[in-house]
Amino acid sequence: MKAAIIKAPGQGPIYADFDKPAAHAGHRLIEVTASALSHVARARASGTHYSSAATFPFVAGVDGTGRLEDGQRVYFFKPEAPFGSFADYTIVSGDHCAKLPDALDDVTAAAIAIPGMSSWAALVERGGFAAGETVLINGATGTSGRLAVQIAKHLGAGRIIATGRRKAALQAMKLAGADVTISLEQDEDALNRAFESQFAVGVDVVLDYLWGTSARALLISAAKASPDDHPVRFVQIGSISGADIQLPAAVLRSAAITLSGSGIGSVPLPRLLHAMQEVFNAAVPAGLQTETQVVSLADIGKHWANTDSLRRTVFVPRP
Repeated sequence: MKAAIIKAPGQGPIYADFDKPAAHAGHRLIEVTASALSHVARARASGTHYSSAATFPFVAGVDGTGRLEDGQRVYFFKPEAPFGSFADYTIVSGDHCAKLPDALDDVTAAAIAIPGMSSWAALVERGGFAAGETVLINGATGTSGRLAVQIAKHLGAGRIIATGRRKAALQAMKLAGADVTISLEQDEDALNRAFESQFAVGVDVVLDYLWGTSARALLISAAKASPDDHPVRFVQIGSISGADIQLPAAVLRSAAITLSGSGIGSVPLPRLLHAMQEVFNAAVPAGLQTETQVVSLADIGKHWANTDSLRRTVFVPRP
């Protein structure tokens, strides 16, 4: 079969022949129909992700959509090494599959799967969200953040606050369901005032896709402005703006702030797959969507370095 093969650390994928997997007990052979390029897939392939494997060669890709041998359409996650999702076929543990609703097409499912799951799991599993609460999404103009706005709206958020740097994309967040938008492209004092004004009214859950300076400002603003009887659950998801922040210890002592993370390892896999199934079930009724670019798997080398956060690249083995 054809596959995108990683032969050594730090190297991009090579489209070439790879042995086809064989079904065995407890695992399902899947004919892949679509698989999205994600930060996780790229980081695991480069060896920089905390869940990366250390054995080469292997097939890149962590998830996708496809068909079982009986023709059933499924989403699959975490194929058995050395196989991955960027291939004609892969093999996955039977409990790592989720059935796709008939109304949801394979490409859309592949595109929204990981960003949708990360938003749903962070909000529900880690953030303990309840309908009617206020959610602040830091970094809402990226793929995951935009889906987080849509998901929070679908789950009944009372108020949604979205932050971001891209002016046009931030304005579009209001169409997606945001009640308030805050530009991160302003000086420190103005940004702090904007954050504090929102926490003074009451913010229940913060979903942070950025970390870095904006996350630090949010945490300090939450400590300064949140009402004494209004706890804030801050859930860290991504670190596009920096891996570290310097946070005064008093921030966590002076206010009822719960700081946690959400990702592979912090949420049990069965719960992640449950969140994924919930996303798929909600996709059509809630109109969950993201801009998508469909590319032949044979051209993966040309698109591997694509880091466009506004559009998902989805590879298809058979265009």
